[in-house]
Amino acid sequence: MRTVIYILQKEFIQVFRNRLMLPIIFIVPIVQLVVLVYAATLEMKNIEVVVVDKDLSDVSRRMVGAFEASPFFKIKDFTFSIEEGEDRLRANEADIVLHIPRGFERSLNRENEARVQILADAVNATTAGLSNAYATAVIMDFNERILVERVGPVAGQIQKIRIRYSFWYNPDLNYKIFMLPGILVILVTMIGMILTGLNLVREKELGTAEQINVTPIRKYQFIIGKLVPFWIIALLELSFGLFIGKILFNLPTVGSLPLLFLFASVYLLVAMSIGLFLSTISTSQIQVMFLVFFFFITFVLMSGIFTPAESMPDWAIKVNTVNPLAYFIRVIRMILLKGSGFSDITREFYALGTYAIIMLSLATWRYRKAA
Repeated sequence: MRTVIYILQKEFIQVFRNRLMLPIIFIVPIVQLVVLVYAATLEMKNIEVVVVDKDLSDVSRRMVGAFEASPFFKIKDFTFSIEEGEDRLRANEADIVLHIPRGFERSLNRENEARVQILADAVNATTAGLSNAYATAVIMDFNERILVERVGPVAGQIQKIRIRYSFWYNPDLNYKIFMLPGILVILVTMIGMILTGLNLVREKELGTAEQINVTPIRKYQFIIGKLVPFWIIALLELSFGLFIGKILFNLPTVGSLPLLFLFASVYLLVAMSIGLFLSTISTSQIQVMFLVFFFFITFVLMSGIFTPAESMPDWAIKVNTVNPLAYFIRVIRMILLKGSGFSDITREFYALGTYAIIMLSLATWRYRKAA
């Protein structure tokens, strides 16, 4: 035990002596957390619209006014040419084109129906889908108002169904509340996986690893000494991130924080073991950075931080069973937002526990220590 304590003292001294390491550990993640929560969002605002109004009637102007009154749309320009509107889409100067054809009001008066056209830039399918949905909602609302005006008192009898929505766990539909836990998991993973991997390889490059190898220190003692400091730092980072989230974004903490930190402790063992294993098969910091970057980016993109992981193809869902980020992102949202208990996260907890044992054993076995 005394040997492990001495190794821990050495590791903490090395961390706090490195002036470059301290900002990376304590300042950069917090700045990233604050910035990314605002930047990483799928909320659509200020959708730029080019209006092609060939009718120039009272009804068409009212429809354009409905788009102007919507908080989601911003009228970029008016034109009489649909070709010019398409050119704006191609030049990335507009998100959608609202095309009101000639005879729009006349068709509405004579045939009780009229057509409008929405052209959307679908390079980003998510953006195009949301823009189209918002535009459809504005047109449907405008259609209902026209119906009330033309049908008169009967319309009041038609509109008797009222829908009241009740959104659980995030009643204000605040996207920041959804994103913050996931981004916090990514930042904690960076501390655990990347810095742990770099730390051991740095010892190799400096030659201090060879000096330690010829001492009576056992492999398990050396591994514990390498993991525990960054394990503690990552948990402190998680605590500070939750505090910042509560202060700046009013992040709800419905569930048990001790349960969250218990799960985080097991998760960090997995993340750090992966970083440690990659460092044992690397000979330089550049090499381990490339390996960690490959796995880290893959884990993040498949973790479900932006979209549900269940929406992926069946083969990707099966591959995702070895993605530790997917487990922790799902669990941190369940605990903080839903108030889930241990019985609700049992499967994820035992899966990560098994994962941690396997990766720790593999990293310890792979590390070569001189006799």
